[in-house]
Amino acid sequence: MSKKDDDAESLNYKDSGVDIDAGTELVKRIAKMAPGIGGFGGLFPLGDSFLVAGTDGVGTKLKLAFETGIHHTIGIDLVAMSVNDIVTSGAKPLFFLDYFATSRLDVDLAEKVIKGIVDGCEQSGCALLGGETAEMPDFYAEGEYDLSGFAVGIVKKESVINGKNIVAGDVLIGLPSSGVHSNGFSLVRKVVARSGLSLKDELPGGSTTLGEALMAPTIIYVKQVLDIISKGGVKGIAHITGGGFTDNIPRVFPDGLGAVIHTDAWELPPLFKWIQQSGNIEDSEMRRTFNLGIGMVLVVSPEAASRILGEANNGDYVAYRIGEVINGEGVSYH
Repeated sequence: MSKKDDDAESLNYKDSGVDIDAGTELVKRIAKMAPGIGGFGGLFPLGDSFLVAGTDGVGTKLKLAFETGIHHTIGIDLVAMSVNDIVTSGAKPLFFLDYFATSRLDVDLAEKVIKGIVDGCEQSGCALLGGETAEMPDFYAEGEYDLSGFAVGIVKKESVINGKNIVAGDVLIGLPSSGVHSNGFSLVRKVVARSGLSLKDELPGGSTTLGEALMAPTIIYVKQVLDIISKGGVKGIAHITGGGFTDNIPRVFPDGLGAVIHTDAWELPPLFKWIQQSGNIEDSEMRRTFNLGIGMVLVVSPEAASRILGEANNGDYVAYRIGEVINGEGVSYH
């Protein structure tokens, strides 16, 4: 990873309007009022199982949907952000609810968005159970809308994945992302503005337009991850969203453990190279904002790592050994 111009101002997420530290502080305050929150999904006991619930939106990726006119895949992003969170507990998604809000309802546009939500539910094997469509005059700009999603899944209590059994020497397996997914777009939009490129221009080093690369829908990892879990040895799972590697991977570790990431274990995709160079963004900022080409990290036993990488080598899917668990705190990069 390398920046382009030491003389240019280095862009960062906070200056783009998103303060990760403020978000972390709010979670700490909420936890005092509602103990037990802070994981990727919330667990609710039900007999011999846990219901696992998650909620999310797609952030300012919506702004790019408005600019590019690409509306038919943003619903996949919406589903992905919630179901990818709840599968980190080992939960199979059961159903999904959506909230669509706009100033004036454009039925054709809304249908495109909902079609993406249906596609996302099909990819994750869950039912689109219902939703709310809200017309709110004067609240949103003409032609714009906002989305929220809510997913509920289930996992047997004895099968829940919570990271408690992680030990030093366990292996980090990374599953590739399709691009930026649905986090970091406030910074991405600053980078696009600085670069002078149009969303219709070709991505430098890529094979699509910049707009198409940025709008690539978030991968839904549910079926792949549940299949890997079923074969044993998976101890913890981190969905790499806002906060990147630096903030998300430690969320699954017991106290006293950290991770070392081998940054040469996978090729940084052209989109992230362009973002870093065009924005003159520090390595540490990239690692705390973006997924850098790895959308899901599994913490597994060395034996499970061998099996998973063997399956990957056989062409079943793509996976990388990106690091190990170590004694210590936080995430270091080598």
